[in-house]
Amino acid sequence: MISTSDFRTGLTVEIDNDVYQIIEFQHVKPGKGAAFVRTKMRNMRTGAVIERTFNPNEKLAPARIERQEVQYLYNDGESYNMMNMETYDQFTVSKADMGDAIKWLKENMTLTIASFNGNIIAVDLPNTVELAVVETAPGIKGDTASGGGKPATLETGAVINVPFFVNIGDVLQVDTRTGNYVKRV
Repeated sequence: MISTSDFRTGLTVEIDNDVYQIIEFQHVKPGKGAAFVRTKMRNMRTGAVIERTFNPNEKLAPARIERQEVQYLYNDGESYNMMNMETYDQFTVSKADMGDAIKWLKENMTLTIASFNGNIIAVDLPNTVELAVVETAPGIKGDTASGGGKPATLETGAVINVPFFVNIGDVLQVDTRTGNYVKRV
């Protein structure tokens, strides 16, 4: 059991059969009344952020998160086939479990899957991926005065905003956390 005095940013705890990661916490000792611990936590399954207060003597169960490095092999239409990089076992992951990661997923990409009690709760991609542009409007010379951009469709189907000089066939580096263009490779 984890005491509230042991709270640290990034710690995962189990509350009501859900896994929460502590984003921030603060020990509060008001001038009048008992002390308490105010926390902001993210639900690892849904991504929802909640605020909750705990008594200083309250204890919580630690959440045992299993992380495994996997390689994405292919999509068979309904699920995504992965291979464990240590044991070479192959398994499938549903589209719902993949979440927003499918926008940046490219075959043979290495990623990390976090699971709790055998259920996938998070898919962690590399911070940046390199993807080719398959569709975008042609850039017009002298159209850079505004400093804006244009939409471009990438090989995975994701649409991002890119600078005017990007053309079809260019390989771009994209930040998977924000979905923003980083640079042309």
